[in-house]
Amino acid sequence: MIRDGDQVLLRLGESPSPVPGQVAELLLSWIEQRTNMNTATNRESRWLFPGRRAGQPMHPETLGALVRALGVSPVPGRVAAIHQHVLDMPAPVVADALGYHHKTAARAAAHVTATWTRYTAAPSLRSQSGWTGPTRDS
Repeated sequence: MIRDGDQVLLRLGESPSPVPGQVAELLLSWIEQRTNMNTATNRESRWLFPGRRAGQPMHPETLGALVRALGVSPVPGRVAAIHQHVLDMPAPVVADALGYHHKTAARAAAHVTATWTRYTAAPSLRSQSGWTGPTRDS
């Protein structure tokens, strides 16, 4: 998290993104109240969820357990994420990128009526040597 004057930015990738006002207030409050700050980490840690080792974030399984203990299920978020992805790109690409089975991604695409449902050619139109359909010359 970065404070730039009155603006709060959150770095989740290469470039930081602005955080809306109320969410920024929550993040700033969290930063002031982080619980595991007496370990090897320090109060100036750049991580929202610092781990026990200096300079490292909290392990994802540890963070997940804490979130589940609060009664928050990760399933709706994962479902919403794959639904958004299959709206933006073909289901087979999503499946490969996220490690899902192709049928799972195809069901998600059908559920949100994605326009990519006919992205890949049917196997019957392919042969060992390549495409068996009409050629450019025909």
